[in-house]
Amino acid sequence: MPKFNFYFPIQVRYGDLDPQWHVNNAHILTFIEQGRFAYLQALGLWNGKSFLDLPMIVADVHVSYLAPIFFGQDLRVGVRISRIGTKSLTFEYELEVTSTGQVSTRAETVMVYYSYHTHASVPVPDEWRKIINEYEGFA
Repeated sequence: MPKFNFYFPIQVRYGDLDPQWHVNNAHILTFIEQGRFAYLQALGLWNGKSFLDLPMIVADVHVSYLAPIFFGQDLRVGVRISRIGTKSLTFEYELEVTSTGQVSTRAETVMVYYSYHTHASVPVPDEWRKIINEYEGFA
């Protein structure tokens, strides 16, 4: 699997932990969500001001938990888009310990390009395709 072009740092908070003192599985979705939002902002696809103007909705999620994440570990989430469909985008993620590169989690989300104003899926615009293809090297 090729390396990611985009990484976002994640700070593990006390509130992310479960009684076993590792990150609760539900918080992993928040970590990848933070990475996805940062990725979209870095590519200029979303300005971060209105969630009604963030034209995506989660359609499918898959998460593989490979190793526990503990309080105090410095993490980063790698984010990339691996596929652009007619009305959807497939995101891939890896959570890794920054100092060692150990991958603790792999995940994938299928995001439907969606208008919150009309409540309907719409085609991924050509501008998005161009920006993503250039960034991810799909040319």
